Amino acid sequence: MFYMNKTKTLFPRIFNKFDAMQKILLSSMLMITTFISCAQHSTKENNTHMSNETIPAGVTTDTATFGEGCFWCTEAFFERLNGVLKVTSGYGGGHVENPTYEEVCDKNTGHVELAQIIYDPSKISFDELLEVFWKTHDPTTIDRQGNDMGPQYRSVIFYHNDEQKQKAEKYKAELDKSGAWDKPIVTAIEPFKNFYPAENYHQNFYNNNPDQMYCRFVIRPKLEKFEKVFKDKLKH
Repeated sequence: MFYMNKTKTLFPRIFNKFDAMQKILLSSMLMITTFISCAQHSTKENNTHMSNETIPAGVTTDTATFGEGCFWCTEAFFERLNGVLKVTSGYGGGHVENPTYEEVCDKNTGHVELAQIIYDPSKISFDELLEVFWKTHDPTTIDRQGNDMGPQYRSVIFYHNDEQKQKAEKYKAELDKSGAWDKPIVTAIEPFKNFYPAENYHQNFYNNNPDQMYCRFVIRPKLEKFEKVFKDKLKH
C-alpha cells in the first residue's frame, strides 16, 4: 500500500483521499499481491547494471540509509528523486561481514535490506527524504511489509549524524502523536553501523526487470502512485 494520505498533516503537501473506485482497485491489487514476496522471486539471470546518475566532481553530498522492506521497492522510489545521485541496495545493521542474499534471508545475520542514498543537499533535503520514507511503507508492522516477512524487512532509519537522528525522532514522535496510523510506529532509529552492497543483480532491479512478477504486481502500482504524488520532485 502507498501511505501518502497518512502523513498529510505533518508535511507541506495536501493529498486527496482515494475515491470509492480507487479503493476498489487498490483492494483488488492487494488481493493479487498477497501471495507475492520479494524473496520468492529473486533471480540471478539478469546481471546488467544500470548505473545511477554519476556524482559530479566538486558536489557536496550527504548520505541517508533507510530500510522499509524489500530493497527493490525502496531503490525504485528514491533513485527517481531529483537531487538523489546514487542509490545502492545492500545489507546492514548486522554482525556478519559481506553477507550473501541467501544468508540474509536465513535470518541469522542481523542484517536488514537497505537502500543507501547519496544525495545533493542543495537540491533535496533530509527532511524531504524522510517524507518519502514515511509515505512509501507501513512503519507500524514489525519485521514485515506486505507479504515480505522477516527481520531483514524491518522498518529502520540508520542515522549518520546527530541532525539526522533528531529529525527522524521528531517526525516519528509527531506522526505517532497525530494518530496518522491506527497502531504505534515501530520504526527503529539507530546509529549507522555498517553497509554491504548487495549482489550486482539486485542493483537497479526494477529498471532491469520491469516484467518480472514482483516488479509488475507489487512495485509498479506503488511506483505509479509515487510518481503522481512526488511529480514535482522527480528527475526530468
